[in-house]
Amino acid sequence: MIARRREPLPFLHLLPNVVTIIGLCAGLTAIRFAYAEKFALAAGLILFAAALDGIDGLLARKLNSVSPFGAELDSLCDFLDFGVAPGILVYQFAITARNDLGWVLVLVYIVCCCLRLARFNVNRDAPTGGRVPRFVGVPAPAGAMLALLPMFATFAGLIDARDWPMIVASWLGVVGLLMVSRLPTFSPKAIRVPRDKVRFLLIGTAILVGLALTRFWLLMVLMTLAYVVTLAHAAIRLRGADIDDDPSDGPGEGPGEGLAETHEDETIRG
Repeated sequence: MIARRREPLPFLHLLPNVVTIIGLCAGLTAIRFAYAEKFALAAGLILFAAALDGIDGLLARKLNSVSPFGAELDSLCDFLDFGVAPGILVYQFAITARNDLGWVLVLVYIVCCCLRLARFNVNRDAPTGGRVPRFVGVPAPAGAMLALLPMFATFAGLIDARDWPMIVASWLGVVGLLMVSRLPTFSPKAIRVPRDKVRFLLIGTAILVGLALTRFWLLMVLMTLAYVVTLAHAAIRLRGADIDDDPSDGPGEGPGEGLAETHEDETIRG
C-alpha cells in the first residue's frame, strides 16, 4: 500500500514553533552562563525568552497556526525557561553551594513551576465564560521575573542579594507557591486604554524606553515591584470576598473560592 504524501507546510505556519525553539535555546544558554558566572547575560537571556514566549502565542493566533503540538512544545520550553533556568541561575548567583536548605527551596520553586504548567495544560480547552481574562496563580514567565528580582536589585546597585542567601532562597519558595496558588492575577489581555488617555500611554512608553536604554536593571526592578503590587491588590480583594462570605453557605461555595474557580476557566497561555 502506497503511503499518502503529506502536503508541505508553509513556513509561516511553522514560525511560532521556530520562535519557541529560539526561546528554548535562550533558556539553555542562560544555564550555561549561570555556571560560567556570567550572571547578567544569563538573566538577560531569560528575559529574552519571556519576550519570545509572548510573541510565539501571538504569532500562532494571528497566523491561524495554533496546534496541539505547538501548545505542548511551548509548555515544555516554558518549564525549562521559567522554571529550571531561573532556579539554577539564582542558586548559582546568591545561594551558597553548601546551603542544602537553600537548594530545597530552589527545588520547590522548580517543581511548582512544573505543576503550574501541568494545571494550565489540563485546563487549556476550558470555556472562558466571556469574563475579564485573568490568570489563576502567577504565570510561569511572571514567576521567573519575580524569582530574578533579587538579581535585578543587585545589578541596579540597590542591594547585594548574595549577602542574604536564605532570604533569597525563601523568596524563591514563596514565588513557587504563588505559581500554584488559586489567586486571580493580572493578565495583559484585560488592559483597555480609553481614547483620551492614549497620549499618556505613548508618553509612558517613551519613559520606559529611556529607562531601558539607560537604567535597564532599575526598570526591571520597578516593573517587577509593580507586578507585586497587583498581586497584593488581588490578595486583598480575595480576602475581602472571603470575609463577606456567609458561613451557612457551606464549604467551597463562598465568593472567595468561587472567584478562584471562575478564573481557572479563564486561564490563558501560561
